[in-house]
Amino acid sequence: MNWTPRFPLPAYRLHLARSAALGFVGSLVWTAMLVYQVQVVGMDPLQLVLAGTAMEVSIFLCEVPTGVVADVVSRRLSALIGYALLGVSYLIQGLVPVFPAIVLGNIVWGIGHTFTSGAYEAWLVDELGQGQAAQAFMRGAQAERVGGIAGIVACALLGRLSLALPIAAGGALMIVLAAALALTMPERGFAPAPRGERSTWRHLAATLREGLAVIRSQPALMNLLLIGLFYGLFSEGWDRLWQAHLLNTFQLAERFALPVIVLFAALSLFTMALGIGAAEIVRRRVREGQPQEVSRAVLLLTALMVAGLVAYGLAPELGVALAAFVVFTQARGLLRPLWQVWLNQHISPTVRATVLSVASQIDAIGEIVGGPPIGAVGRASLRAAFLASAGILAPAVVLLRRAERRLRPPA
Repeated sequence: MNWTPRFPLPAYRLHLARSAALGFVGSLVWTAMLVYQVQVVGMDPLQLVLAGTAMEVSIFLCEVPTGVVADVVSRRLSALIGYALLGVSYLIQGLVPVFPAIVLGNIVWGIGHTFTSGAYEAWLVDELGQGQAAQAFMRGAQAERVGGIAGIVACALLGRLSLALPIAAGGALMIVLAAALALTMPERGFAPAPRGERSTWRHLAATLREGLAVIRSQPALMNLLLIGLFYGLFSEGWDRLWQAHLLNTFQLAERFALPVIVLFAALSLFTMALGIGAAEIVRRRVREGQPQEVSRAVLLLTALMVAGLVAYGLAPELGVALAAFVVFTQARGLLRPLWQVWLNQHISPTVRATVLSVASQIDAIGEIVGGPPIGAVGRASLRAAFLASAGILAPAVVLLRRAERRLRPPA
């Protein structure tokens, strides 16, 4: 499948356009998705979480089979299939407002994600080389943010007409994007991966065994990956239920004259702008080359997440809940890159890829295992669901404190 498209574009320019388009569609769809699932489909907390669990399971199971396409056939083809499937998943959910269709759409989304995950990034490196690709990834992130802001605004406008409209429109746009990439995306640098480097179940099992052997020999690493498990266990409950809490517990729709989709869009824009400023503050105050500064920041941010979850669950009024929401989301957004930095600081370069692969699998398992119980609690009480999430995440604070004391910066 290494063929020249009809209207090839330079890979760098194509990457920026694709990033902006993905940011636009992602915000267009996901700003509305959970509101749509609660208000139109009528899903309860357990159903919301089960839909997310179906997505995570499909990702976990399909990562290897879809990786074969990118390794052996074509990175380009893998990405095109993935983007088309993402579009189909949005259309299924936006056009058929019943719970089974939502589950099916999430499964299709998970499969589509595995086709794009890794394949597109590998394509860009193949086309540009490692050095230019690094710059392209940074510029692409900026383009995606700009597209995301535009997508939030478009979602607010379309969502006033129908909550299904931005989701279905996003699905159609994703399919158009896949078609446009089929006409413009070159693939000049691809060569099939050697047999020994291809994604297979045997390779995955060998990676897992190797990683576990390394981790067992280093108790500090085991402690860090256990922390990562707690991050996974709590997360699905928050991701799927935070909007339902504002809608159902605080009757958000009845409090304001504006449509709720406009309110959520405004909240998304506010937190996005605040996050840009907060990230700059952390960048200046926390030096990535100083492990002790990074570890203290990770500990503080995780503690703030626990406090935010507790406050969000117990909030007596909407204003308190929104304040807790801001604290939690900002802390979580800042934690992600710092956690990756800290984890990498304590992994030997010779086994880094293996240990990070195991860490990713542990996080996925945590999301799959932790989501349904929290959803079951949320069916009885959304407040209790967030308190349960806080209780699940709290041991990570204890483990982080222990790790901060025991881990030393590498010589």
